[in-house]
Amino acid sequence: MKRPKLKKASKRMTCHKRYKIQKKVREHHRKLRKEAKKRGRKKPRKDPGVPNSAPFKEALLREAELRKQQLEELKQQQKLDRQKEQNKKRKLETDPDVELSNTEPESGQRKAKKAKTSKQSPKMLHCQELKKVIEASDVVLEVLDARDPLGCRCPQVEEAIIRGGQKKLVLVLNKSDLVPKENLENWLSYLKKELPTVVFKASTQLKDKRKRIKVKKKATPSKSEACVGREGLWKLLEGFQKTSGKAIHVGVIGFPNVGKSSVINSLKQEQICSVGVSMGLTRCMQLVPLDKQITIIDSPCFIVSPLNSAPALALRSPASIEEVKPLEAASAILSQADAQQVVLKFTVPVFTNSLEFFTSFAQRRGLHQKGGSPNVERAAKVLWSEWTGAFLVYYCHPPASWTPPPHFNESIVTDMKWGFDLEELEKNNAHSIQAIKSPHLASSILFQSSGLTNGVIDEKDIPEELPKQKKQKQEQEESYEDVKTDQGIVDEEGDDESLDMSPAEEACEALPEKSQADKQSAPSFVLDKMTEEEDDAYDFSTDYV
Repeated sequence: MKRPKLKKASKRMTCHKRYKIQKKVREHHRKLRKEAKKRGRKKPRKDPGVPNSAPFKEALLREAELRKQQLEELKQQQKLDRQKEQNKKRKLETDPDVELSNTEPESGQRKAKKAKTSKQSPKMLHCQELKKVIEASDVVLEVLDARDPLGCRCPQVEEAIIRGGQKKLVLVLNKSDLVPKENLENWLSYLKKELPTVVFKASTQLKDKRKRIKVKKKATPSKSEACVGREGLWKLLEGFQKTSGKAIHVGVIGFPNVGKSSVINSLKQEQICSVGVSMGLTRCMQLVPLDKQITIIDSPCFIVSPLNSAPALALRSPASIEEVKPLEAASAILSQADAQQVVLKFTVPVFTNSLEFFTSFAQRRGLHQKGGSPNVERAAKVLWSEWTGAFLVYYCHPPASWTPPPHFNESIVTDMKWGFDLEELEKNNAHSIQAIKSPHLASSILFQSSGLTNGVIDEKDIPEELPKQKKQKQEQEESYEDVKTDQGIVDEEGDDESLDMSPAEEACEALPEKSQADKQSAPSFVLDKMTEEEDDAYDFSTDYV
């Protein structure tokens, strides 16, 4: 019997299914066409070559051929070098006893360069860059924070500028909108006796060239955002350039967070230099041409000498370069401020020491640790960041009588003022003071300035690294603990109570001077009794926690 033939499956389908597939295909093709339209047709451009009518056609073609040959040779050399390095690595893997005797002379220079760069600390690099800026500039703009102008001046840098020869120094009072008008006028009259001083207020919102932002045509910058004093500074530099009769370089220097980069951006009316809240953002010199005749040089900040007072170190030391303890820094700043005005500004109850202020400040701002206790360290960090920032309103009184600093005399003052139109500068300063919207005297905090801040210029004067200081502190603590155990006077209960104290309480506890003097001269068992009495006297848990 013959086997029946199996019928093949029919390829016929329902009309509904066929039309559905055709529809999907059409949609897919439409989608592809849209994407191609968006991208644009990128056809490979043909090289038109050199036209016959062009002069020196043969010479141009020869040059092009030579370039091609050089590129090919370079590629071959790079290939050979890679192969050699790979072979050397393989030999080392097979024979580990064999040393790199042949490669030492070749890579010796590179290693030496790398060692030099790795050894150099950021402080040394800052000093080198600052020296370069001072040497390259004809006019140096020292930017000062109008809230503490005397504290923003560095005598060591000013001396270096005077020694540099025919260089002019100009003071720029930036952030002048954060100071009362009367105080600003007093500081201007004090500083212009020494050097030409410009009242300035950098603009806060500028267009970044790198970012394309759609801006409405009708939108104009508000009075608080607009730059003030730009015309006065521009005319001063332009006038000096005309008197000198050559193109000039203008260096911008100053302590961290005084607004060096923002001054340059305001003069250029574009965000060219990087600006931010964190201190010490600029780490190398940057050339910014204002026009054909004037070029501005941005510089890194000054390095603060460790011999300065605690408030000066707290205000002028950037966290990116130096190790800053927020508790110590904030308590040092708070000791120089008027307590009543601080209470009114931060809406905090009256306090007797810094720890009491930080506990109430933390509760006011909602800064709490696990368990609900106030985060004192974070509160100190917030205060320190606000005080060194560009929004808090405080001011310092200028000295009652003007006395020239030791590195200045009458001849230097006259030389520094030569070449500048001082009459026009006074008019521009008066106009800018009227244009600035300054705060009221009642709403600002009075701050006691610590005077001129010493800086470091030479790499030799830079202090040793911090790890050594940490080791010394640890050794001192260990020796102190050994002495305590040898005496055997302190009870276990007293030890437990003293150990329970947090590091925040130890750092921020600012007691009267007499009690501190007694503490230094007292033995260990008396110290324990004093700490117990102080804990009883300064117990804030019932009032504030």
